Amino acid sequence: MTQAYGPGDEASGERTLLKALDLGINFFDTAEIYGPYENERLVGRVLAPRRQEVVIATKFGFRIENGRMAGVDSSPANVRRACEASLQRLGTDYIDLLYQHRVDPEVPIEDTVGAMAQLVQEGKVRHLGLSEASASTLKRAYAVHPIAALQSEYSLYERSVEGRILDTCRQLGVTLVPYSPLGRGLLTPQVPRAEAIDVAVDYRARMPRFQGENFDRNRQLLGVVESVAQRHHASLPQVALAWVMAQGDDIIPIPGTKDPGRLAENAAAASLMLTSEDIAALSTAFDPQAVAGERYPPGLERYLDKD
Repeated sequence: MTQAYGPGDEASGERTLLKALDLGINFFDTAEIYGPYENERLVGRVLAPRRQEVVIATKFGFRIENGRMAGVDSSPANVRRACEASLQRLGTDYIDLLYQHRVDPEVPIEDTVGAMAQLVQEGKVRHLGLSEASASTLKRAYAVHPIAALQSEYSLYERSVEGRILDTCRQLGVTLVPYSPLGRGLLTPQVPRAEAIDVAVDYRARMPRFQGENFDRNRQLLGVVESVAQRHHASLPQVALAWVMAQGDDIIPIPGTKDPGRLAENAAAASLMLTSEDIAALSTAFDPQAVAGERYPPGLERYLDKD
């Protein structure tokens, strides 16, 4: 609502949040880096009258300088600083779910989670999460304090969590919270290619999957999604979200939007039941080897935790 996918629109964001409440949605995800800071303020202000009815998740872990991401910092001191600042911006005295946004290779995960656990003991945080953590990091973190959720990218276009990471989540009882379940827009009808995107306001212009031949090849994969959608009288995003949800009851995707109409469309995916044949056809068509291009541009891959 405040960055990354075109210019932010606070009024539209507010309408979308209120529409979510009307639809019965009660899980809201934000982060210190979104804006930066402005998204937490928006979420906190709009949800304040309904605070007891909702679950608010936020994330820390990026170093922010001059309004821009400048690396990672999950030192215990920054964990506390970020939490206190997020509480203030959100206008609440507790955070339901606090994530480490990215694993910091310079700080042992045990130290970071230890600092997060202290916030739980103080009543400032209720549950802990990690984002884009490897299976081994997740196990080490869980040994310090139970981890409620792992937020990592997961969609038809991005399936790297399948296998060891998802297996580890299930062994430990950790919920998987897929971000970008619509492939950052690739699984919607009208997403533009990189060459048509203003890089100043939409960072997808830098992403290899949106560029040149990669974009063309990736869009060709949508034929199967369109066929499934036609059979169910559904939209492409609804089929894509239904596929993610069909992977398990312990998977809760968080599609982002700043448009109330798109929100309602996405929410309706919760009632779309794909057949086993649909799921198999989609999984086969979107074999990871068929997807063209890396998911992040050069330089940002370093923020992904690898076993």
